[in-house]
Amino acid sequence: MLERLLNIRNRHFLALDIILLALAPLAALALRLEGVRPVLPYAMALILYLAVALTIRLGVFYRMGMYQHYWRYASIDEVTQITLAVAFSSLVVLVIYTTAYFAPDTSTWATMGDLPRSIPIIESLLVLILVVGNRFSLRALQRLHQRRRNGKSQRVAIMGAGDAGAMMVREMNTNPHLGMHPVLFFDDDPNKQNMRIHGVPVMGGRERIPEGVRDYNIQQLIIAMPTASGKVIRDVVRVAEQAGVATKTMPGMYELLGGKVSVNQLRDVEIEDLLRRDAVRIDTAAVTSLIRGKRVLVSGGGGSIGSELCRQIWRCNPAELVIVGHGENSLFDIYNELRNTQHATRILPVIADIRFPDRIQAIFAKHRPQIVFHAAAHKHVPLMERNPGEAITNNVLGTRNVLTSAQRVGVEQLVMISTDKAVNPTSLMGASKRTAELLVMQAARRSGKPYVAVRFGNVLGSRGSALITFERQIKTGGPVTVTHPDMKRYFMTIPEAVQLVLQASVLGQGGEVFMLDMGDPIKIADLAGDLIELSGLEVDEDIDIIYTGMRPGEKLFEEMFIEGEEYQRTRHEKIYIAANASSFVPDTLDGAVEALAVAAHIDDRQTILANLQALIPEFQPVGESVVGLGAQATPILPPQSPAQQPPPPPSTKPVYQG
Repeated sequence: MLERLLNIRNRHFLALDIILLALAPLAALALRLEGVRPVLPYAMALILYLAVALTIRLGVFYRMGMYQHYWRYASIDEVTQITLAVAFSSLVVLVIYTTAYFAPDTSTWATMGDLPRSIPIIESLLVLILVVGNRFSLRALQRLHQRRRNGKSQRVAIMGAGDAGAMMVREMNTNPHLGMHPVLFFDDDPNKQNMRIHGVPVMGGRERIPEGVRDYNIQQLIIAMPTASGKVIRDVVRVAEQAGVATKTMPGMYELLGGKVSVNQLRDVEIEDLLRRDAVRIDTAAVTSLIRGKRVLVSGGGGSIGSELCRQIWRCNPAELVIVGHGENSLFDIYNELRNTQHATRILPVIADIRFPDRIQAIFAKHRPQIVFHAAAHKHVPLMERNPGEAITNNVLGTRNVLTSAQRVGVEQLVMISTDKAVNPTSLMGASKRTAELLVMQAARRSGKPYVAVRFGNVLGSRGSALITFERQIKTGGPVTVTHPDMKRYFMTIPEAVQLVLQASVLGQGGEVFMLDMGDPIKIADLAGDLIELSGLEVDEDIDIIYTGMRPGEKLFEEMFIEGEEYQRTRHEKIYIAANASSFVPDTLDGAVEALAVAAHIDDRQTILANLQALIPEFQPVGESVVGLGAQATPILPPQSPAQQPPPPPSTKPVYQG
C-alpha cells in the first residue's frame, strides 16, 4: 500500500488540487461565519467565487510548472514555488473580487461581492496549507518507507556537521538503496552541539566518538571535512580506531575542485588525508583568464605533474593543448582521458624527446604555443647518480632546447617545474635542475618575457615516489624500507602542487623563482608507519620498518631557499618569490652548458661533476657523486665570444607584496 502511495503522479495531484481548491472557499466562509448553516444564503456568491478562483489557480499552477515536479524529493525550492503560485493567483482573484464588490447591484458579478471581504485572505491561506500539505505528505511517506528499510541499513555517524555533512545526510535520506542510515553527527563547534540537522542530532566533538559509537551502535564513521588539516584528520582516525569503528572520508578540496559532494565519492582514509594542509585557494578567475583561448604546450605531459597540469589547464578552456611526451603509453592515457569528454579544446598528443633540438623546434614552429609549462625532467636522485650523462642531456640540454624554441616563436609565458633538490644541491639531479633554473633566468633576461621557475618538494603519489614504494612493499607483506630514521621531506599532493604552479604563472613578471609553501617537513619513517596503520596492520607486529642507509646524492633534510636570494611573499599566501634570482646567472653559463654537453655525450662523470661545481659553487656532491672525483678533474669551460655574452638585466619590475 505504501509503495502505491509513493508512486503517485502529477495527474493525481491535479485531481487532488481540483477537489481541495473547490473546498477551500467553502471552508473559508464556514470559518468566517463560525458554522456551515450560515453559509447557505451565500450559495450563489460562493459558486461564482469558486468558479473564478478554481480557474485562475489551476491556470497559474500549470503555467508555473507545478505539475512537472517529482514531489518525493520536494525541498525548500518547491515550497517557494508553491508560495509564489498561490500568492500570484490570490492577487488575481482579489482584483476580480474587489471589482465585483464595487460593481452595480444589477451586474452578475455583484453577487460575488456579497461575500465577506476577508474571504479571499482566509481562502488563500487555506489553499497554501492544503497544496503544500498534500505534496509534502508524499515526502513524509517517503521518510516512513525509508525508516522501514533502514532497519537493514548500516548505522552511520558523520564527523563534521557543516555543508558537506548536511549534504551527505540528505543524500542518504533520499536514496535508501545506498544502505546507509545517518543517526548521529559529531562536530567540534560548540554552537552546533545538541542541535539537529535534517533530524540527526549533533552529539559533540571528536572526543565523544567512543561514547556515540557505543550508545548508538555506530557501524561506520564518515569524515565530512574537506578543508580539515592533516592533524585533525589524524586525530579523528586515531579516536575512531580506539572506538573500533571503520572510517571513510570524502575527498579534500583538491580532489573536489568545485564538484558536488556525493556519497559515491566516499573512500577509505588515505595517507594524503593525514598530510592534508589548509585548503589552498587560488585565483581561479585570473588563471582561467590567462589560459582561456590560448595555445598551451606542456612538456612531460604524460608524467604525474604533467598530466595533472593538462587536466587543470583543460578546465580553463584553452584553444589548443599540445601534450608533448617521450613515453607513448603515458601520453596515450592522458590524451584518451581528455579527448573522451565534451570540450571545445583541441588536444594534440606529440611524441618527442626534448633532447633533440631540431624536433622540438619543429613542434614549436608548427603549433606556435603562447604559453609553455615545462615539466619534462629526470627526477630520481639515485638513478641520475648512476647515469650522469642522462641527467645533463635531459634536464639541462632539454631545457635549453625548449627555451631556445620558445624564444624563436615568441612564446609569451613559460613556467619550468623545478625542485627543492636544486637548492644547495648534493646530487647530480639537483645540480642539473639548478642549472636549468639558471637557463630559465637567462632566457627571461634576454627575451624580457615572463619566463619563471617554480620550486616545490616531493609530490605524494607521483611515479616512483616513496608512497608508491611503501604501498607495494606492504602488499607483499613487508618489510618497508626507509633509508634513515631522521630523514625528512616536504610533501604536497599532485593537484595542490599543480594549482600553485598555475597561480605562479599568473604572478610571474620574468626572471623570478617561485617557492611553494610546503608546510612542515615530515619524517619518512612516520609516513611509512601511518601507511602501515591505514592498511589495517601494526608496525613491528605485522610489518617491519627497516633502515637501509642513505643513497648516493641524498640529504637528510631538503631546503627551499638559496643564500643570497631575496625572498618575499607574493599576493598569494602560499607562494614566495625570489625576485633577484636572475642576478645569479653567471656570464659563463653558455660556455658551461656547452662543456657539460660535451662531457654528457661521452658520459664523463668526472668532467660533468667538475663543471657543475664550477658553475654552481654551492654544489657539494655526496655519496657516489664523489667517487672518482680527484684533483686532476678540472672544468672544461670554452671561452665565450662577445655574441654569447648575455645582455644586461632589464630594469627592476614591481614585485607583488603579500
